[in-house]
Amino acid sequence: MASTPPPRDLARLDPAAPPTRDLAGLALAAERSRRPRPRHGSHAATPSGQSPDRRSSSSSACKDFLRKFVDNELLTASLEDWFSGNSEDCGFKKPAFDVPFDLAELQNFDYALEGVTFQQLVRMPNALHASTSDVFEATAHLALEDFLHAGIKGLWEAFWGPEEAMPFSVACIHSTSSRFYPAEKAIGSGKLDGVCATAVLLKNSKHSQGRWDHIVVLALLRPDIGMVSAQSDQHLSPAVLGEALFFALRVLLSRSLSRSSTVLRNSDSVYVLLVDSQFGGVVNVQGDLNKLNFDLNNVYECAAEWIKKDAEITVSSVDRVWNKLGNANWGDIGTLQVLLAVFHSMIQFCGAPKYSLDELATEHSSRLQSRRSERHLVDRQSNGNGLFRFQQRSHSPEIVEVQEEGTVDVKPDEILKLEIGSIVLMEDSNCQKGFQINDIRTESEPPIYGAVPVEEPTKSYLLYVGSSPSHLEPAWEDMNSWYQVQRQTKVLTLMKQRDISSRYIPQMVASGRVVHPGPCNKPNSSGSCGHPLCSTPILVTSPVGETISNLIRNGLFGVDEALRCCHDCLSALAAASSAGIRHGDIRPENVIRVSNGSRQPHFVLIGWGHAILEDRDRPLMNLFFSSTFALQEGKLCAASDAESLIYLLYFSCGGVCPELDSVEGALQWRETSWSRRVIQQKLGDVAAVLKAFADYVDSLCGTPYPMDYEIWLRRFRRTINEDHGKEVDTSS
Repeated sequence: MASTPPPRDLARLDPAAPPTRDLAGLALAAERSRRPRPRHGSHAATPSGQSPDRRSSSSSACKDFLRKFVDNELLTASLEDWFSGNSEDCGFKKPAFDVPFDLAELQNFDYALEGVTFQQLVRMPNALHASTSDVFEATAHLALEDFLHAGIKGLWEAFWGPEEAMPFSVACIHSTSSRFYPAEKAIGSGKLDGVCATAVLLKNSKHSQGRWDHIVVLALLRPDIGMVSAQSDQHLSPAVLGEALFFALRVLLSRSLSRSSTVLRNSDSVYVLLVDSQFGGVVNVQGDLNKLNFDLNNVYECAAEWIKKDAEITVSSVDRVWNKLGNANWGDIGTLQVLLAVFHSMIQFCGAPKYSLDELATEHSSRLQSRRSERHLVDRQSNGNGLFRFQQRSHSPEIVEVQEEGTVDVKPDEILKLEIGSIVLMEDSNCQKGFQINDIRTESEPPIYGAVPVEEPTKSYLLYVGSSPSHLEPAWEDMNSWYQVQRQTKVLTLMKQRDISSRYIPQMVASGRVVHPGPCNKPNSSGSCGHPLCSTPILVTSPVGETISNLIRNGLFGVDEALRCCHDCLSALAAASSAGIRHGDIRPENVIRVSNGSRQPHFVLIGWGHAILEDRDRPLMNLFFSSTFALQEGKLCAASDAESLIYLLYFSCGGVCPELDSVEGALQWRETSWSRRVIQQKLGDVAAVLKAFADYVDSLCGTPYPMDYEIWLRRFRRTINEDHGKEVDTSS
């Protein structure tokens, strides 16, 4: 395995040494322009605000600084106290580096690469005697070069398309020369000992030998990456990290001296790959080189100071890239980190790809469905819990008669139907209460009634009536009414016990059972005497309002309502999530607008019967409003309720309603609408903050990351108060 070149080789790059081309390939290069620093004064200046003399001086200082910046060990020594946490610059604490890519980004990248075929021509050898085997060292460089070439070729064809020629090449860098050449040439000429890194280069017809400012991404092949990280709890050693920072800064300095505007635009960020025969990691360095002090008498201290104070450094975990046979694990997290760093570097120099990452990632579900079809897996009708089982197709082509199980006949007059003006007596644990039915709030089954208490006719409530257990066996009980009454009673009681109080969540006023006319001889409080109305459950909640369905039907749902609805529903979801409760059934019938006289109307999220309280609970499936994760997995992720809210707003604001008759069709519509930004654009026509919120929800869908409710509630409050002059009540 190649080891770090000794300082004596790099010392030849000092300007005082005999004439030679330095490590950066820039020592004898022509004068190059550099992004100028602003200059204040009365002197004649260039359009950038800096005089030509100043720009020339700055470029010259950077070039002289680069000539002297040649020894990675001296830089590592200058950073030693910082690495160990013995420096005031880090508050006497070891620096904590963020990761360049989070798990959600890697997962999305993994989905996008599912249809991409990579090829590795040479296997990475297993390091048994890395320090003594010249054959191992030579083969390792060949394998790394082939790995990088296969990686950039696969990424280019997948994201930019195979029609255009790939503008990148791969070559090794020699420590005592600015020349780049393939690993085979270095091996054949006996110069392998001097190879210090392998680079992906931007092709340039004028400079076929390659230059440092054309480096897209740099890879350091070192023998102990995996071993050191295992001993250091997945953290890189100071020596390895110091060397990575050294090369990163050299690349940034070289880019800042380039004549190319494309290269100059990328002189503030670079990725360095660290690999051995099995493991790999990524280091990203970002920073403004204008803040670097070009003191030629103290180059390493100046560089160290810039790294500690002005650079943003992210370091990935060290994970397996090659398996023990030497083949690349293209779908493993270690390889994904390396490829994603290469992908971002390619975008730096070539711009946005023809096919976006999100666009390719959305094809994951369709590929999943195709694989299910190939393996003869078919959808079955959803069961009561909203799960979708898959069964092997029968090998027999014959049509088989399926015996239908017996059904229970329920006479129409045995189902409790309340008429306007009728009075219902309810018995709870303390007393009997009477409620007079004023209207029917929803036309769905079972209906929701508007009622007033007989003793307090000035108050209005919502009244839910369940199914009587007297004429139905428990297994055949109407599950819709059970969720609407018994289950919702349980959820609202739990919220009250956990001190969840919000004006955007309904409050339970009373719950109990119907008191029917005539004698009742039921054996116990939970039993039934046989009367059709005996023990029928009732739930009474507050407040009362118009459903969004009615508002849309009457043309009363506009921009103001959309913004306030989103804010109020998010407030309800935030309050519930604080106790680990998710709604699971957001749709127009479950959101009401409440008007309280002089106060501004607000929205309340009702219908908590299908709320998710624990992992085994399953949400209600709705082809139009369920989240993608719910349709795929039969459960909710952290952003599922917010995604359902997005669909509610999209359809309520005039979004085109598709014809959906299957889960596959619903998933396909979601993939197409999100990838083509149909939903975001429609909500953007209503308000910019809704479009931004849709993008935020899209980035969280299917991930384990929690919703940041507070920041979006603040944005919606600011938008409503400033743009519409209406105060949002935040007292709850």
